[in-house]
Amino acid sequence: MAVLEKKIDFALVFGVKNANPNGDPLSGNMPRVTIDGAGELSDVCLKRKIRDRLQEAGEKIFVQSDENRNDDYKTLKDRAEGELKKEVMGDAKKLTEKACKTWIDVRAFGQLFAYKGEGKGSGVSVGIRGPVSIQSAFSHDPVNVTSIQITKSVSGEGDGTKKASDTMGMKHRIDFGLYVTYGSINRQLAEKTGFSDADAVKLQHAMLRMFENDESSARPAGSMEVLKVIWWTHAQRTLSSAKVHRSLAVNTDGTYSLAPLDGIGAEVYDGQ
Repeated sequence: MAVLEKKIDFALVFGVKNANPNGDPLSGNMPRVTIDGAGELSDVCLKRKIRDRLQEAGEKIFVQSDENRNDDYKTLKDRAEGELKKEVMGDAKKLTEKACKTWIDVRAFGQLFAYKGEGKGSGVSVGIRGPVSIQSAFSHDPVNVTSIQITKSVSGEGDGTKKASDTMGMKHRIDFGLYVTYGSINRQLAEKTGFSDADAVKLQHAMLRMFENDESSARPAGSMEVLKVIWWTHAQRTLSSAKVHRSLAVNTDGTYSLAPLDGIGAEVYDGQ
């Protein structure tokens, strides 16, 4: 498989309406908000959704969520040992090659394989640095967080004669937010993991469908929508990702403008 031919930068613009896009467990699962009031989605949250969409498209994923697991491995260690075999697990080079060939999320985002062995000094600790990096997403403007108290109509515990302690709680949502995140695909690191142009297309398609089949009570269907994916492909002369990302200006109403960049082609895709 041919590796990535050119460096790629990308941006993702999406809207959130009456939803909790990424709850913070340290704040009672309230939507993540910066000290300045801007909404935030962590890079881990975004990569989880990308992995899920790739998995739905038939790709093999190493870091599977429990609810979407499609094999018999219950832990990452079980999956690594089951797919890579013992002779590979003991050789860092072979492990890297086999893992990158087997799982698209490993050759895209990288992975740390660090597992204890049975004997003293045994085990494995191999770090794979992936070519795809993605930033946390932040809202264009400060967001308003609405909190409501909820109750259950039935008792969840006890003998049913009185309401239990779990019959009341809180739900939090963002009324509206326009979010933007940026990322890049490094050509040199792609050579090391085998990440190809075909993989880049699969990544792009997963981003365009990021919120499909991702509905929940906190994120009702239609409450989160991918608006645009901007895809910059570098020519022989590459520019810094920071300069490329700054060429995109997103407005409050979702409109945008792109400043021209010498030797950089920009393609804009609508969310599916």
